[in-house]
Amino acid sequence: MSSMNDAEVVAGPASGRTSRTHRLRGLAGTGLMATLAAMVATTLAAALAQAAGVDFEVPDGGETIPLPGFTVVTGFFSVVGVVIAVALLRWSARPARRFVWTAVSLTAISLVPPLISGANTATTTALLMLHLVPAAVMIPTLTRSLRTRTA
Repeated sequence: MSSMNDAEVVAGPASGRTSRTHRLRGLAGTGLMATLAAMVATTLAAALAQAAGVDFEVPDGGETIPLPGFTVVTGFFSVVGVVIAVALLRWSARPARRFVWTAVSLTAISLVPPLISGANTATTTALLMLHLVPAAVMIPTLTRSLRTRTA
């Protein structure tokens, strides 16, 4: 036997697992980069809204939402989206389609709290827009990545 044949025999069975692991890691890496982009975009949008006069005061406690709060919440829920995308890539026959449905549904649900918060119109409008900013970054990026990883 030549050394080339031995390498093929050894590498043969593991190649399927390696390919799947590579796809999952690639999606996770893409997702984490998109998460960072979403965090920056959302924080910048919140800073612009604040500079334009939006106070981000929520009547429940009379407290103002600080800029780092937008960053942290965006990061947390974006990572949740990445975990959902990775799970769908692993266990779904149509991960991109299911991800879009799931992400759009969760984004729609996330719009309810600003609407019922009792905040003034400027704050409510800004909060609604700030829910859509990370969605506009995360959903297309992860969907595109899911499509290329299943093809």
